[in-house]
Amino acid sequence: MTREPRRAAASILLVAAALAAETRALTILHTNDLHARISPDSDRQGGFAVLAAVLRKETEGCNSCLILNAGDLVQGTPASSLYQGQLIFDLANLLHFDAATLGNHDLDYGFERTRAFIKSANYPIVSANLADAAGKLLTPEPYVIKTVNGIRVAIIGAMLTRLMDNSLRSRVGPYSVLPVAETVRKYAKEVREKADFLVVLGHLDAADQTAILRGVPEVQVLVTGHDHAGLSAPDVYEGRVDVRVKGYGVEAGRLAMKVDVSAKKLESWNWHKIPVDGHTVKPAPDVAAQVDAWEKKIAPLVDIRVGEAKREFTRTELRAMLERAMVEITKADFGFMNAGGVRDKLPKGRILVRDLWNIMPFENQVVVARFKGSQLGQFAKAGHAIDPARDYTVAMPDFVAEHQEALIGAAGQVLSKDGPLVRDALIEWVKKQRMLE
Repeated sequence: MTREPRRAAASILLVAAALAAETRALTILHTNDLHARISPDSDRQGGFAVLAAVLRKETEGCNSCLILNAGDLVQGTPASSLYQGQLIFDLANLLHFDAATLGNHDLDYGFERTRAFIKSANYPIVSANLADAAGKLLTPEPYVIKTVNGIRVAIIGAMLTRLMDNSLRSRVGPYSVLPVAETVRKYAKEVREKADFLVVLGHLDAADQTAILRGVPEVQVLVTGHDHAGLSAPDVYEGRVDVRVKGYGVEAGRLAMKVDVSAKKLESWNWHKIPVDGHTVKPAPDVAAQVDAWEKKIAPLVDIRVGEAKREFTRTELRAMLERAMVEITKADFGFMNAGGVRDKLPKGRILVRDLWNIMPFENQVVVARFKGSQLGQFAKAGHAIDPARDYTVAMPDFVAEHQEALIGAAGQVLSKDGPLVRDALIEWVKKQRMLE
């Protein structure tokens, strides 16, 4: 063989080797559990305009970037409740998500509203395991494939298995949750030939995350939500990773990766969290203008002073406060508020109706149920004098009434279902107190 053919053959071998181990860059920017926090909090953290600025800076000039949101976009502020979530989805279109999934609270206004949210979004919303009895999914598709920097990225949406422990049956309607790991495994096989890299975008609890990370090796990355605390470091198993940031939009995540395209495998990664801090980031003007315009419409309805707090109140203290408010309005013997229903702290200073909406944003009604004293062991443990043979009434949100066994440890007989909203009971109680010490 002459020198020139040898050189040509060597070049062909080098090219083949390069193709066999082709490595490309992929970066995922991600958020979760934004919960309608369109404006910054009292510490100037979060807010859609600052979040938009962060995401735009991170993706400027980037041909290998995706922006993903892991659910629970709505429910948490008056801006969501007054417009039943639609305003939040409209504003979220300015964040330029490439894909999103649903969270349990995205169903809080009823599945029909959720369908409207999906139609209004200018990005695909995917969920593979939320289906009716006929197998029809709530979202148009279980997954979406995005080509980024020459990488075909399959993004499978997933909902937590315990959805019904976190929702009212009437809001979810005809839909049920399919086994999450089994469903992800099914679609992972389906996309095997269509995609180079597989991401699960899930609103999941710890058990679901572990089941996928350990049980579905085709999935290289999980981007998750549901736990508002986020992760201090990614969960890692055999080179595959799960990432999640804090809720309420106070931070975004950035997962920078090298992907072996031919092996369809994550080769290396680096993850860090980006503060969404109004002290250091200038808000995106177009988003700020829209948020400000809507806040001006909302302000006359909720920026009404109803009391004064001499100090900051924690969520634990507010839980007891909500229980007292429900007892006073119903004359029940006891009150019970689930810890997860208290969504914010109460800052020191003047108390606005807005603050109380942020604490209790849900459209839950106060209901009263009757129990035998023998059923109320946890109330006795809390220091209440309980006669096991006597009947007692307990005031609670309708959500708790639907999940009594799980939350109270006993099932009582519901006596009334026509009480006021829990939020309204709290507002009236604070008005009567005037000063909280």
